[in-house]
Amino acid sequence: MGYKVAVVGATGNVGREMLNILAEREFPADEVFALASRRSVGVEVSFGDKRLKCQDLETFDFKGVDFALLSAGSTVSKEWAPKIGAAGCLAIDNSSYWRMDPDVPLIVPEVNADAIEGFRKKNIIANPNCSTAQLVVALKPLHDLAKIKRAVVATYQSVSGAGKDAMDELWTQTRGIFVTDPPAPEQFTKQIAFNVIPHIDVFMEDGATKEEWKLTVETKKILDKSIKLTATAVRVPVFVGHGEAVNLEFEKPITAEEAREALREAPGCLVVDKREDGGYVTPVECVGEFATFISRIREDQTIDNGLSLWVVSDNLRKGAALNTVQIAETVINRNLLNKAA
Repeated sequence: MGYKVAVVGATGNVGREMLNILAEREFPADEVFALASRRSVGVEVSFGDKRLKCQDLETFDFKGVDFALLSAGSTVSKEWAPKIGAAGCLAIDNSSYWRMDPDVPLIVPEVNADAIEGFRKKNIIANPNCSTAQLVVALKPLHDLAKIKRAVVATYQSVSGAGKDAMDELWTQTRGIFVTDPPAPEQFTKQIAFNVIPHIDVFMEDGATKEEWKLTVETKKILDKSIKLTATAVRVPVFVGHGEAVNLEFEKPITAEEAREALREAPGCLVVDKREDGGYVTPVECVGEFATFISRIREDQTIDNGLSLWVVSDNLRKGAALNTVQIAETVINRNLLNKAA
C-alpha cells in the first residue's frame, strides 16, 4: 500500500524541488497533492511526467493523508503544522518556526535519525536551515572520530536561499550592469550582482544575524550541544549551491588523511579532494546532486588538533527538499506511522 503526500507551497522553489525529488527517488506514493495559497489554485506544477493542479491549502482536508511536506514560510507553518498534525497527518516542516521547539525533532537522517521518534508529541518534524543541513552531514563523521570542540564557519550562500524573487534580482542586476541600468536593490540590502553581502536575515542584539544564530543552535541540537560554533553568513552572486569554509578544533588528534577516509565512508558525503587545479567542487558542479561534497581537507597548523575543509551542496536539495523527503523515507523505513506498523 502506498502513501498519500501533500506538498504545501508547491509553487515555490523548494516546493517544486520536493515534487521533483519525490518522483526521482520513486517515493512510494499512491497520491500526491500540490497545495498553495488561493491565488495559485489551478496553477500546474510538474511531478515526474505528470502535471498536478494546485489546490487551496485553506480548504484541503488532511484526513487520510500520511505526509505533508511544508515549504511555505514560518507564518504558514505556525498556523498549519499543528492543524495538519491534529488531523493525523505527519507534518515535515522546512521553515524555521518549529526547529528549536523541544517537542519537535530537528532531523538530518544521516546524522541523528534516532531522534525522529520524538515526532509523536506534536506530529511535527522540523527540517534544519539549508546551511546547517550540509554542515552537520560533513561534521558528523569527524565528530565521531575525534570529537569537535569548536567550529568556525564562513558561508557563501546562493541567492536561491532567499527565494525566486532574489534569483530574479541577481539576474536583473547582472543584465542591467551590462546595459548601464543602475542596480536597484529590493530583495537585498545592497547590490548583489558582482558583490558579496555579509548579511542574511535580521540582526540580533549581539551583532550576529539570525542566519548565523540558526547555524549555531541547530548544529548543537542536531549534533552535540557542547560544540562551540561561530559563523559569518554571506550572500554571494550564485544562483544555486551553498559553499562553506569550515575550520575545526578537535579534542583528539586527527590527520587530514584520517578525516578524508572517514568522510569517504560516511552516508551523504562525497569527497573530491585533489591537491591540483580544479581538484575540488564548486557550487555550479553540485547543482542537481544529492550529495554533500567535501574538498580542501587540510590540517590547521595554528592550533592543536585542527582541520580546515570546504563543504558544498545544492541548497534546494540537501538543504531543503531532499532532506525533507529523506525524513519521510526514514519514518517509513522505521515503521513509525500507524499505517506502516
